[in-house]
Amino acid sequence: MSDPTDAHTGDADRSATETPRTATVRVAFDDAETSEQVAAALAPDNTPEMETRVEGSTVETTITRETTGGLRTTADDYVSNLQVAQQLTDTTQP
Repeated sequence: MSDPTDAHTGDADRSATETPRTATVRVAFDDAETSEQVAAALAPDNTPEMETRVEGSTVETTITRETTGGLRTTADDYVSNLQVAQQLTDTTQP
């Protein structure tokens, strides 16, 4: 029969060695200028776990977190910020 303390320690060891969770969000805009504006608006809120790139008219952000819950929370925050940034660029276009 195993000791419950050992089982708990085993769980902690297993979670420490799990592969991080990753999500990539890609959004295409009408032009490269808009994608640059959106990426610049998002940059201050990016965490060290996030990497944002602009490729032409596309903004691509990769989020890496240790847990599924952390990934979900960060992705949700990012998408909310993305919506606001997109709305702001929509109102500033001629």
